[in-house]
Amino acid sequence: MANLSRPFIERPKATLLLVAGFFLLGVVAYFQLPISSLPDVDFPTIDVWATMPGASAENMASSIAGPLERALSNVPNVTSMTSTSSLSQTNITLQFALERDIDAAAQDVQAAINSASGLPKDLPSPPTYEKIDPSVFAILSLAATSDTMPLPEVYDYVDNIISRALAQFPGVGVVDYHGDQVPAIRVQVNPTALAAHNLDLEDVRTALASSTVDRPKGTLDSEKKTVILGSNDQLFKAKDYNDQIVAWRNGSPLRIRDIGQAIDGAQEAKTAAWSQNQRAIIIDIHKQSGAKVNVPLLVDRIKAALPALESSVPPAIKLTVVADRTQTIRASVSEVEKTLLITIGLVALVIFLFLRSARATLIPAISIPLSLVGTFIFMYAFGYSLDNISLMGLTIAVGFVVDDAIVVMENVMRHVEMGKSRLQAAIDGAGEVGFTLLSMTLSLIAAFLPLLLMGGVIGRVLREFSVTVSVAIILSGAISITLTAVSCRLFLSRNPQASRGYLGRVAERVEEWFLNFYRAGLSWILKYRRWGLIATIGMCLGSVYLFIIIPKGFVPEQDNGLISASTEAAPDISFPEMSRKQQQLAEIVMRDPDVANVYHFVEPDPATNNGRIMIFLKRFDQRKSTASEVIARLRPQLKGAVPGMRVFLKPLQEIQIGGGGRPNISMCCKAAISPSCMRGRKSTLTNSNPCRSYRMSPAT
Repeated sequence: MANLSRPFIERPKATLLLVAGFFLLGVVAYFQLPISSLPDVDFPTIDVWATMPGASAENMASSIAGPLERALSNVPNVTSMTSTSSLSQTNITLQFALERDIDAAAQDVQAAINSASGLPKDLPSPPTYEKIDPSVFAILSLAATSDTMPLPEVYDYVDNIISRALAQFPGVGVVDYHGDQVPAIRVQVNPTALAAHNLDLEDVRTALASSTVDRPKGTLDSEKKTVILGSNDQLFKAKDYNDQIVAWRNGSPLRIRDIGQAIDGAQEAKTAAWSQNQRAIIIDIHKQSGAKVNVPLLVDRIKAALPALESSVPPAIKLTVVADRTQTIRASVSEVEKTLLITIGLVALVIFLFLRSARATLIPAISIPLSLVGTFIFMYAFGYSLDNISLMGLTIAVGFVVDDAIVVMENVMRHVEMGKSRLQAAIDGAGEVGFTLLSMTLSLIAAFLPLLLMGGVIGRVLREFSVTVSVAIILSGAISITLTAVSCRLFLSRNPQASRGYLGRVAERVEEWFLNFYRAGLSWILKYRRWGLIATIGMCLGSVYLFIIIPKGFVPEQDNGLISASTEAAPDISFPEMSRKQQQLAEIVMRDPDVANVYHFVEPDPATNNGRIMIFLKRFDQRKSTASEVIARLRPQLKGAVPGMRVFLKPLQEIQIGGGGRPNISMCCKAAISPSCMRGRKSTLTNSNPCRSYRMSPAT
């Protein structure tokens, strides 16, 4: 095999300059890498929505969800389908195989919607769909509050000014709301007065729809000039609606004020959100799907812009940060980086204990940071990020990358002890182990090949890990035959005993003590071989038993400092009563010493008898309990505290699959669909709640 090290050994200055440039390029790449908690994994998911005002959950399920499900069952590569019907709306979530192109899937979904037969002909609008990414979580949550301004006006400023400014930040994807109060005019009709004039609600709706329009009025032509009429007939204030004529009775006009009243309000009256105890508009800011973004830096920029955003709206509106998800990202990434530095130090210490020479230790130890920093170049080129998975891969790679350098140095030292010059010893020693280094590198990469080829969600998550480790191993081999060989020529001592100082002598005595201890243990086990065999068999059986009883799951549960509480009341509860009980539960949660902030909301999706409480814990250094311990402490306090309310607590995780990325209400079901069940399905009602959840099963 050709001696690949010779050109580098004979040109040490050029080699050092090449390695220095490579190192600087890696440092630059490190600061360009985006930072996140986990690798970006795109789950091809599409949400299909259909609405029919006033329709019950049963009607929505039978007349709208059923035909859509039958049509969507013909879309290929669907791995799961979730159908949820509630008052006036139906939502169907389709999740596709990971290898399916989301744009092509969207075209198939649109074609299936167009071909759906049996849908009501009086649907206000055809079913719509949207491409979503359930893995994209809210990186920052804001609360817009006001003590004097009505919430519909606050929402108007939030939607038209604040959210548009937030969406312009590079890396920001969706900006959505909880407790949104879209300004609207609500007409309240007295049924008795309506019946007395022989009218119904459809007559009122038709009259109002024809009275507030913006249609072209035409032109006025004269001999010398044409005037375009530009009158706007739209009504924007409640007082203007009160004067609108609904019908004529006995030659007299019948106006809205004669049968009821028009008031300024919100388009959806049965939705509300609170920040702590104050009504608010909650603004959730999501990272752009697939974008390589430094999430902590993005959040810092948004926070820095909040004073300017507040100055662009009336002073009565206050913007406050209620949740910052980057705190856990910063803490976890920082902790892994510290672990990486400690690992490098420990590996260097172990090398020193056995080589007992600071100069000899430096030669293989320098290959560790070079291999790791060089890996950042390829991580940047592959579009990876600095996250817990990639940093874990680098931490594990520390133990691998140093092996090649030690092999080269030990062989070169053998040639030095044979009396050769350091130049010749470096050429001969590095040349002899070239094939050995190649076989070591390939065998280590082969160990990570199954992770690289693994499919599914776990394969997508661990792919970044396996590629990072493999690149670091390849770089360590390249550095060993270049820089390590050159370092042996320049720095390796011909008399290693002369370079050993006091620490070297101490390390030698410690090594002798360990050797004596090992010798004594080996002598004992050889003397009592039967007991040694029994102990070995016992450990094997114990390992099998522990493997059986150890808890198993999809991914380990993480403490992200965020707890989601789903609340549920009786189906016939009114919205004001649900709101009152929701606030009582939130007050109990806020009294916990480890809770930093809370926002909660009640929305008609999936039903008005469901609510959500988002619980944000204090930073790790400011609390004594984990998220699971906080849940265990809150659960008995919330159980039965508010009559008629049930609470379901769970810690939110980074990886959430299914349900379109929306928080899953505990009573809403989802089920995987096997390919054999993708034809001729029927919907099966799974509960009697106003939020109807359906699972797909083969038709009988």
